[in-house]
Amino acid sequence: MSRPEPNLRRAQHLIRDKLLEQRFDVLWRRCLLPSVSGDPKVIWKRLARRYAEPHRHYHVLEHLAHCLDQIDLAADHIDNVDQVEMAIWFHDIINNPGAKDNEQRSAELFRRIGKGLFDPGFIDAVADLILVTTHQECPADLDHQFICDIDLASFGCPWECFMRDSDAVKAEYPGPEADYFRGQTAFLESLLARPRIFMTDFFNTRYEQQARDNIQLLLRHLNKERAGKTPSSTA
Repeated sequence: MSRPEPNLRRAQHLIRDKLLEQRFDVLWRRCLLPSVSGDPKVIWKRLARRYAEPHRHYHVLEHLAHCLDQIDLAADHIDNVDQVEMAIWFHDIINNPGAKDNEQRSAELFRRIGKGLFDPGFIDAVADLILVTTHQECPADLDHQFICDIDLASFGCPWECFMRDSDAVKAEYPGPEADYFRGQTAFLESLLARPRIFMTDFFNTRYEQQARDNIQLLLRHLNKERAGKTPSSTA
């Protein structure tokens, strides 16, 4: 399927961004403490500016929009939808390619922004949700499972969409290609080694098989590409 022409794509992005801004505005106001008022436009502009940083290719507003679509699909099954959605908005606000503490710093930034605006328990819950998007562990808490599944939902997209996302992830990597191949292969293999990539029944039913098929095929592509870039050992 061909992609839209640049002018049409630009118009689509403007519409998407306006809808995202409206959605963020509603969520922000709904979660504020009763005694607090304020215009979320300043926070929205800060978010939008971050997600438009020039080094970003995958961790952009399009990724956020896809995650929000997944929240809408699963909303009836999530215990604390506002907490999960707020965490999605902020989970990639810090994105320094190659850094190991992006999620930690994103959670800390949300704490600073939210202090005095939201209930402390809400802030703690959202920060904890942001931290689990490192995907280093399989959490027991249902909302933690949902945010992990939502963040990984693009693995269950059709192959063409999945490969477009994979290319975007690669474009963000700042180091040598050999390091990218090694790190990405290890991450993908760790996902395949799990009994379930998607921890919740809701997303497991929808995306598990497609995600496994995509990952296995991508690993073959990566191994073939890496082999093609390896210098011959023969004289």
